[in-house]
Amino acid sequence: MRKLSYIIIIAGVLLLLYPKASEWFEDWQQQKLLEEAERNFEQGTNTAQTSVDPDLRLKYAKVTQLLADESVLGEESESADNNGASDAGEQAIGLIEIDTIDAKLPVLEGATKANMRHSAVHLTETAPLGEVGNAAIAAHRAHTKGRLFNRLNEVKIGDTITVKTRGKVYNYIVYDIQIVDPTDISVLEGNKKDRILTLITCDPLINPTHRLIVHAKLP
Repeated sequence: MRKLSYIIIIAGVLLLLYPKASEWFEDWQQQKLLEEAERNFEQGTNTAQTSVDPDLRLKYAKVTQLLADESVLGEESESADNNGASDAGEQAIGLIEIDTIDAKLPVLEGATKANMRHSAVHLTETAPLGEVGNAAIAAHRAHTKGRLFNRLNEVKIGDTITVKTRGKVYNYIVYDIQIVDPTDISVLEGNKKDRILTLITCDPLINPTHRLIVHAKLP
């Protein structure tokens, strides 16, 4: 009987510790990925970016679906989806920093479930970072304050968003903030003269029904 009591107590303690352990693991993965991405850029490595795909509707729908999948934030890294933070760090195409909300994240190429666990992602079908057109970056809003795009709702018009790629630094200035339906593809529209950056995340933080959009552009 005493042995059973010990087992029940241990099981209860493990259940209480699991959320914190999972949160610690996600933070560790994100930090490791960020450190490796920074080392890569210091060494002058980078991954080539793809050209713009004119047909974004179906691909954007996939991104918004991934943003709505809150279960991703509680999952541990799976080898079937990702070979580990080291491999992901080597694939980083840039770093995004928003000083006003103390955000600093590696940017991986392509919106996949694995990539979005620990980083921001560049939508492959949009303009390359720093070039003419509309370059889109998406990330989850983790329930832990300060992780991923958790505090993106605090960004204001006039704030600076810095994107670093190999040998280049782009300082985008925020000019527009919107809350839109997940199907609103117009947020990815660009033109042939401006270098626009669009940040995408879910809204509200819990049980999201819409998308928070932050538009910025290079002066």
